[in-house]
This record gives sequence, C-alpha cells and structure tokens, in this order.
Amino acid sequence: MSTARNAILNRLRQAGAQPLPVNNPDYPLWHPSNPDELLERLSELLSQNHAEVIRLNRRELVATLKDHIEQAGLRRIATGTGGEFLVEITQALTGSTEQVPFTRPLEQWKEELFSQVDAGITGCHGAIAATGSLVLWPDASEPRTLSLVPPCHIAILKASTLYANLPAMMADQGWARGMPTNLLLVSGPSKTADIQQTLAYGAHGPKQLLVLLLEDA
Repeated sequence: MSTARNAILNRLRQAGAQPLPVNNPDYPLWHPSNPDELLERLSELLSQNHAEVIRLNRRELVATLKDHIEQAGLRRIATGTGGEFLVEITQALTGSTEQVPFTRPLEQWKEELFSQVDAGITGCHGAIAATGSLVLWPDASEPRTLSLVPPCHIAILKASTLYANLPAMMADQGWARGMPTNLLLVSGPSKTADIQQTLAYGAHGPKQLLVLLLEDA
C-alpha cells in the first residue's frame, strides 16, 4: 500500500470515520447448500454463456485434450512456457498439431498470433461458482494474451480451486497481503451488445471457450 494512501486512511480513522453498514446489498453473496452445488452451478452458468464444459479426471487430461484438438481441427496452438499443466499440454500437442510457445515479445509475433494461431491454452487460478467465472492470474509463463486473442480458448481448471464467491477466494488466499497486478474473470466466449443492443457472441477475441474441469485435483 502506498505511503500517500496510508496517510489518507490514517487521517480518516483519526477523524472517526467508519465504514457504512451494508443491509440488504444489491448483490448478496451466494452460498451453496452442499459442495456438489459448486460444480453444478459453475458448469450450468458457463454452459448458459456458450462455453463447453467437460468434467474429467486428471489422468484423462492428455487424451481428452488431444481428442478435442483433433475433432475441432486445431492446427496451431499457442501455449505458455510454464504452469502446472505444461507437461500434459505438450504431450497432447503431437502429430499434426503445432505447439507455439509464447517465448517472444508480443511485438515480434503479433501478426502471427492474431492471424495464424487457432487456439490458446491456459491453466486457471480458480473459479467462482456464483457467477460462473474462471479466474486467471496471468504471469510471464502464461501471459493474458493466450486467453484474449486466439479464436479458441482452452482453459484447464482444478475443481479444488473452486470458490462460492470472489470475496471467499480473496479472504482464503489472503489477497490483502498481495493483490495480483493482473486478474482476468472469464465467463464465456467474447460477447458484445454494442450492435443494436443485441447480445452477440464471438464479436472479438475468443469465439469458443472450452473448460476442462478436473474433478480429482
């Protein structure tokens, strides 16, 4: 926290300022009645937002990923240079599929990334069941561009990283001690309502979102 911000907050506290109580908030926090409801709600909301969700065990990850890539006809796939699933991703990208690791500055291959890459693959930091949102915490090994530019985004999510709501994730992980410099919340393929106020999917960024939900991890 910056020195200037600390000074402002200290002056407010010394003046007796107190946060206003929140009664009947406009967006009350959702809480599940049982653990299974987390997975069901996340899958349902993602599907409603035109994402495809496949629930599987981690031992099935390589084969499932490979099958989907072949069936979808994806030929060039951008990946990070690290992350928990890099070994399995690399194993799945064999045969006619070319793995394009994000090893160069964006400026050096921007045109290639925008026009010659079929998909990008990332892991997920977690997910929020209440809103059906994936939480991505990009870093140098998995830049955010992987999930924002290619026409298809493949996201790998561990069920054990699923939370009921965003405040629960923030509190449990101690975000107050170190907020991310960059955070993405992904709830489906890209969409816009700018055109005649009609919701359209795939107007910019990924037109497809595939979520591989690992239930035993």
